[in-house]
Amino acid sequence: MATLNIIGAGRVGATLGNLIVANRVLDIGDVCDSDLAHAHEAVDFIGAGRALDDIAAMHPADIWLLSVPDARIADVAQALAAHRKHDAPTIAVHCSGALDADTLAPLRALGWSVASAHPMLSFAKPGTAVFQFEGTPCGLEGDRAARDAWSEILAAIGARCFDIEPGSKALYHAAAVVASNFLPILAAMSVEMWQAAGIPQALIEDMMHTLTRNAATNVVSLGPKDALTGPAARGDRAVVEVQSQAIGAWDTVSRDAYDALSTLATRLALTGKVRG
Repeated sequence: MATLNIIGAGRVGATLGNLIVANRVLDIGDVCDSDLAHAHEAVDFIGAGRALDDIAAMHPADIWLLSVPDARIADVAQALAAHRKHDAPTIAVHCSGALDADTLAPLRALGWSVASAHPMLSFAKPGTAVFQFEGTPCGLEGDRAARDAWSEILAAIGARCFDIEPGSKALYHAAAVVASNFLPILAAMSVEMWQAAGIPQALIEDMMHTLTRNAATNVVSLGPKDALTGPAARGDRAVVEVQSQAIGAWDTVSRDAYDALSTLATRLALTGKVRG
């Protein structure tokens, strides 16, 4: 069985390692982290591997997984390349949603096949994530050999893999940010405007629960265009303008957001797309 080394003993590395061992996909070799205690914790959770805190002490492997924070991927790739330059070329993958395979350029320069593979799942707690992983969409980008190998591994632990168009990694990840990270911001904006309008807090909570739940349900069941409602979607420019002015008097940045979203809502209602 092929061997996997993991650099970065955080939640993503520990979760994937646990699933790989549980499904008997690969042998786990070394698990390295700058914090040796974290490496030991990850090895215990994975159920296999040798805990280390020094990349130079790691043994060779068939596949390398860099599950370190985005800001460290390039430096870790550089360090790994410096220590493995006499090894036979192999495969390396990182898990960043925002960065592409070019971040592993020092390893590619050695003849390694490199890729990025982003599981679209919250890894807040590995003990929970291992049970949530089944069916998780995973976007892959990079060199063919690395994509094919890691796609087979991810599929074997329950992922649904797909390729990301070359050069589109940032746009792909931005879409995930819009879908998941901006809803809380819009909800907070609504709550604060209701508060400024003097609405009782208990009623605000009820309205927020009802509106956000119904909106999410409609998007899932009907699709974005058919779920769209409101003055911009109806083409009621007079109402949109009055609301824009009211929000502007309250907060200018929020007004800019409202104006931009109203423009996108009008496009979606008319054409079914937000891009003009």
